[in-house]
Amino acid sequence: MEARSQVVNDVRFVVPLYTVAEAARYVRVPSSTFRAWAMGYEVNAEPGRRVSGDPVITALPADRGHPSIPFIGLAEGMVLAAFRKAGVSLQHIRQAVPVLEEEVGLDHALASRRLYSDGAVILYDYVVSGAVDTEAAEDLAGLTRVVDNQLVFADVVRDYLRRITYGDDGLASALSLPYGDDDLLRIRPEQAGGRPLFVRGRAPLDAVLARWRAGERMADIAKDFQIPRDDLEDAIRVASN
Repeated sequence: MEARSQVVNDVRFVVPLYTVAEAARYVRVPSSTFRAWAMGYEVNAEPGRRVSGDPVITALPADRGHPSIPFIGLAEGMVLAAFRKAGVSLQHIRQAVPVLEEEVGLDHALASRRLYSDGAVILYDYVVSGAVDTEAAEDLAGLTRVVDNQLVFADVVRDYLRRITYGDDGLASALSLPYGDDDLLRIRPEQAGGRPLFVRGRAPLDAVLARWRAGERMADIAKDFQIPRDDLEDAIRVASN
């Protein structure tokens, strides 16, 4: 899925900031999973038959191992990570994404504010319409629940979606990584080359991890970067898993 021409000057869409491995680590999914989302896949299902799937998130042309994921692709990937965490299979996610894009009316529906506000109802209507088989209907139904007579996303999905900040155009402009507290690590594509920064202390996550992996004491790292010790421990615990 490529960035549209009308966003040609928007850093969120046109600047490759992350490798597949980095993006996967940030949203906490296997690299192979993120690669399939970004690049599509083709596998041997049985002798003489191959199964393939198109990309479902935004990626830019690049050599393998080089940055290819723009910020908007990372935001889309975080939403898909939430869907997977809710137990929905990749196959059924692929069925749902075109529906969301058609109903939301955007190429980047997964990174849209309307997904947060209307997505649960759109997916529910899609399921009860009979457009999917029983297995897919049961799988996708796990994304939603009823609260106070209103249909909303399941808690795990809402936890991820509320970490996304949207710009004036209704599309993702910043996000907090799913590393514990949603005020722990934040990404803005126009800051620090799109790298994660600690909300408290403003230190780059990469720099902190490099010193920790070099064997430096956590107390010294926290002091030098002015990061609360609890924040540092939370980030390192998730990043090292």
